[in-house]
Amino acid sequence: MSKLDKAKGFKKSKPGTYLSIATSLFGAVGVAKQVKRGRAESDKLLLLDAVISAAAIATGVALLVRELRRLGDDDVLGG
Repeated sequence: MSKLDKAKGFKKSKPGTYLSIATSLFGAVGVAKQVKRGRAESDKLLLLDAVISAAAIATGVALLVRELRRLGDDDVLGG
């Protein structure tokens, strides 16, 4: 199995899905900073952008959690 095939397999594994969730949640830190800056500057457009970004992060995490549930115990690489 090539390294590329292993990397593609990791993305679909439990550890890979957990890593994806963690990186998505790391984006929430940037959104929180954006909200703080938007409030400080009373910038409604910046706040709206932060809300939309937060919704995108929440949707992405929900999709990843669903994928994690689908993996179940059939995971070959992780455990």
